[in-house]
This record gives sequence, structure tokens and C-alpha cells, in this order.
Amino acid sequence: MTESSLRERPPRTDPVLARWRNAVFTIFALSGFVFANWAARVPNIRDILGASTQEMGVLILGMAGGAILGLVASSHVITHLGVNRAIRWFLATAAVGLIGAGLIAGFAPDFWLLFVALMVAGGGNAILDVAMNVAGAANERRIGRTLMPMYHAGFSVGTMLGAGTGALTEQLGVPVEWHLVVVGAAVIAVDLWVVRYLQPAEEPHEAGPGESAGWRGRLSAWRDPRIILIGLIILGMAFTEGSANDWLGLAMVDGYGLTNPGGAAVFAVFVTAMTAGRLFGGAALDRFGRVPVLAGSAVLAFAGLLLVIIGPTAPIAIAGAVLWGVGASLGFPVGMSAAADDPRRATANVAAVATIGYMAFLVGPPLIGVLGEEVGLRNAFLVVLVLVAVAAICSPAARRPKGLPES
Repeated sequence: MTESSLRERPPRTDPVLARWRNAVFTIFALSGFVFANWAARVPNIRDILGASTQEMGVLILGMAGGAILGLVASSHVITHLGVNRAIRWFLATAAVGLIGAGLIAGFAPDFWLLFVALMVAGGGNAILDVAMNVAGAANERRIGRTLMPMYHAGFSVGTMLGAGTGALTEQLGVPVEWHLVVVGAAVIAVDLWVVRYLQPAEEPHEAGPGESAGWRGRLSAWRDPRIILIGLIILGMAFTEGSANDWLGLAMVDGYGLTNPGGAAVFAVFVTAMTAGRLFGGAALDRFGRVPVLAGSAVLAFAGLLLVIIGPTAPIAIAGAVLWGVGASLGFPVGMSAAADDPRRATANVAAVATIGYMAFLVGPPLIGVLGEEVGLRNAFLVVLVLVAVAAICSPAARRPKGLPES
């Protein structure tokens, strides 16, 4: 179907746009599914390698290191391949890394070979992350309603399905190599099928007066004050989300005397609240706009964190975890959507803010851990409060600039 025929139909009822929307949601879910299947088998792989906790931390850094390299290269790679081809190839790359990790763990256990496989998976998923956010933002603009939070909810749904698959295979005693190889092959098959429904996501951009073409032009995103401020929104909210992912359960156990299953249950409450916030946040964004919703989300996250930090009882802290989850739900997807407002620069801008945001996932866990060792995890969360406040202060940067072209 041609570009002109796409524009002739009402956006919200056009079946081509609907299939594009569903394809993007599926791709987000597949990204989360790949990651969660690996994460669910980490204890099994630790036993296979006979590795210490410290060694497993180094191993997991392989995925983080691959992600940073992928993010640095992403705008150049995606510009060269195009958004849709990048999604096809780098979702497959992440799945190949997962397959490689399974084969190495099952048939030739070797720490450094596994490290390389995880770098491949992390790098593929990072480039995929930028490309699928650009595709989601383009689809959102064409349909004319806020969809990015729903796409990120798709990632959450994928992680829940992946964690469930991993837990089931662990319970059934399925060898890790067969589990990860079958999952990786299935992801590649769905990838090749679903990308057929994607539509062109980014318009060509010719350099204007004072602009540089090529890679120099793409690096100019790092000199754009608005993009840096959006990156700080994402940094603060990603730090908020990541801190809960890594430490909330343990903080509830150590700080409120819950059992280990109780701490896990509170974390599940947080994840559920965050997923719900993403599923239903689009309506609030369409009604009130990005800036009020982002500011309100930051207030909710701030209040929830305070209840977790100073709450006198566990039930009050659990209520805080709910507010924290809802408050943390929209910062990352709305920031990505705002970065992609200009369809001509969407890839470079999304890559820049994603790189800033991913630093939170790298720096956050060890920083909270070090502080928690000294002052307790609940008090260590005070750092997160500061970054939530930074995100709230920067929220006006997410307002769509006037005069931008529509894709």
C-alpha cells in the first residue's frame, strides 16, 4: 500500500496502521521476552559454571557492555539500514545471542564465551530498542493518539511471559540449552513474520543551513538542550524504575521484616502497578498533555518512595510501592516519544536519550548497593528521590515544539 493511500483513511480506523501498531507492540514484547528468558535461567547457569556471585556480576556486565556499544552505534546503523530492517536484523541478533548462550552453557561451558554471547544479545537488543521506539513514535504520530506507554507495557508483558516460561522450564527440568535455543528460534520466526506489517518510520532529512550531514549531523543531538533535558527525564525515571527492580524486594525484607516470598510479592505489586500505569496512561496523556502528566507521575513516584523509606508499617510501604510503580511507569516511554517528535531526526535523538537513560541501569544498582551497605537500603533510596525531582523539573522539555513536520 502506498504512502498516499495510507493518508486517505481515518488514522484511527485504518487497518494498515492498526496492523503496524500491533506489530510494534509484538516487537516490544519479544524484546522483553528474550531478556526475561535469560534472566530466569541465571541461577541454573551459575550452577553450571560453578561461578561466584561476583563472577556472575562480571558475566552480566557482558550484556550491559554490549548494550552500551549498541547504543553508541545505533543511530549510524539504523540510518544506514533503515528502521524496519534494523528491527528485523537486531531482534534476530538478540535471539542469536540467546541461542549462543544456551548452546555454550549446555554443551561447552566457558565463562568468556558466554560473556561474548551476552555481549551479542545486549548489543542487538540495544539497537533494537532505539529502532522499535522510533517505529512506535512514528505509528503514534500517524494514528494521532498516545501509544508509546502501551508499547512499553508490551515490553513488560513480554518480561512476565518470559519469566513464566523460564520458571516453567526450570520446574520441569528442561535443560537450559534446549530452553534457550527453542525460545531464540521462535523469536526469530515471529520476528520475520511480524516485520512485514511495519510501515516506513522515519522521513529522509536533508541537511539545512548550518547543519552537518552524515554522522556529524547525527551527533548534533548531543548539542540540543531539549534532547539533553529529555535525557535527564529518562535518566531520573529509569533510575527510579531500575532501583525498584533491583532492590525493592530486599528493602522490604530487610527494612520491614517480610519473608523472602513476601518481598518478591511486593516487587510483583510494583511491576503490576507500573504495567497498569503504562496500559492506561495513554488516555491521561491525550487528555492532559505530556508535561502535567509527567509532573504528576513524578509527584506520585516521590510520594511512593517516601512511604517506602519512612513508612511506619509494611502495609503503608506496600501502598507506597503501588504509587512508586504508577509514578515510574510513564517517564521512559513519554521521554522516548518526545525525543522522536521530529521525524527527520528521530533516530539520532532517540539514540541520544536512550544512551543517557541506560546509564541509570548501569550506575543505579551498584550505587544503591554501596549506599545500602552503609546506611541501609531504605535510606539509600533518598538518592532516587533527588533524581525524581530532577525529572519533574525537566518535564517541560517534553512539550512538543511548534512547527515540527508530521510524518
